[in-house]
Parts: sequence; structure tokens; C-alpha cells
Amino acid sequence: MASLACGGMRVARSLAPLVDLVFPPRCPLCGDAIGAQTGLCAACWSGLVIPGQPACISCGRPFGEAMPEGASCAPCLASPPRHDGIAAATLYNETSRKLVLALKHGNRIALAPFMADLIVPHLASTDRNWLIVPVPLHRWRLWRRGYNQAAELARHVAMRCQTRLAVDALVRRRATPSLGGLGKKARKRTLSGAIIVNPRWGSALKGADIVLVDDVLTSGATSDSCVSVLKKTGAKTVVVACFARVLDELVNGA
Repeated sequence: MASLACGGMRVARSLAPLVDLVFPPRCPLCGDAIGAQTGLCAACWSGLVIPGQPACISCGRPFGEAMPEGASCAPCLASPPRHDGIAAATLYNETSRKLVLALKHGNRIALAPFMADLIVPHLASTDRNWLIVPVPLHRWRLWRRGYNQAAELARHVAMRCQTRLAVDALVRRRATPSLGGLGKKARKRTLSGAIIVNPRWGSALKGADIVLVDDVLTSGATSDSCVSVLKKTGAKTVVVACFARVLDELVNGA
């Protein structure tokens, strides 16, 4: 699989000059001319907020001030997470929101490689024998949209880590409404039993180190549901990887 992916990348690089001639590179957000088909212009790049250190040892939430090494944030202390860390490429703001919407609802699948490139450096290690698993879409939503944006990101994360992709390891067997505006208990009730492990992947998940990939991490209810079923099946570790992470203190302007 890795050799096929590398071969495909070599072909893409060889065709890049012709593609640039026919379709001059433009920033996918503002339309300004840029040097390559991937990436953003300098102005849009500056709009992305990349999480850094110091950060919570459990979930990677950046601290606003200096904290002792190995400290946990208040939410993790109050409710220890099921996951084994969060690898977020950016913090959710207007710029990352536009990219997510373009990928998710704008059919801009070509953004997935660029967004995956930003996710991978936040994984603690890229040379582990990861199993990459996307958050699933219900089949009716997948049919309407034509693709699962999380699966597109997962595919490119797997190629960059040169590891296995289990695109259908999780199944959303019941369509669920938007979780926006629901409390923690209501979210959990809505998702109860909605996401299950695909039986044909059961044995491969046992003892596996998994990267669970999604485009946006909001309340964490969906990822928690996925992490729960993966660990019940026997997964050793589950790291949640996303392009944009919503922090309430940023959204609320605190």
C-alpha cells in the first residue's frame, strides 16, 4: 500500500507543472494567487491558530499561562477522558471554519491532503504501527454528500504515516440529529448505540494503537462514543486527531 501511495505521489509531482499551467494556483479561501496548488496565501495562513505549549498532558488543551510540566486542565481533572490524547492541527476560528466547511459541504476534497499535512505533526509519534480509523457517517448522509470528509482526512494521514487505514472499522448504524444545543447527558443519550464496530475489523482492533480522525472536535461526544466502542473491542490506545478543535473559551470570547 505504501509503495502504491508513493508511486501516486511521484506521478502527481511530475504532472504539477502542467496542472499549474492549466489551473493557476489560488488560495482556496480568498482566491489570491499562490505558489503551489496546496496551501494558503500568507494572509490566510496568519489566520490559522496552531495549538502549542504549554498544554494539558491528557488532552493537549493549550494553557493560557505557564503551568508545571505534566499538568492537566480543569475539564480533564473533573472528568478524566477515555481517549489517550488529542492531536489538533488548529483551534477552531473563522479561518479554520471556512476550510472545514469547504471540505465538508463544498465538495473541496482536494483540501484533504493539505489539512492532513497539518494534523500529522501533532501526533506524538508517526513511526508507530498506527491503525487509522475515521469517524463514520450514516449511510444516508454519505449517499447525499458523496464522501465522508473524515475518511478523506484519514486516508491522507495514513499515507503520510505509511500505516494502515481501516476506513470502515466503525459504522454509524443510526442517523443522529445535530448535537448542537444539547447538554452532556442529552448528547450521550442521542449517540447511545448509534456507533458500533464493524465485526470484520474486530480482531484487528484488539491491542491496536488507533488514531481516530475527524474534521472538527466540538463537544467531544461523538469521539467519546467512538473511543468507547473501540476500547470495549480491545483497542490498546485511541488518540483523537482532528483538523480544528473547538475551545469554549475561544468561541465565547473569554
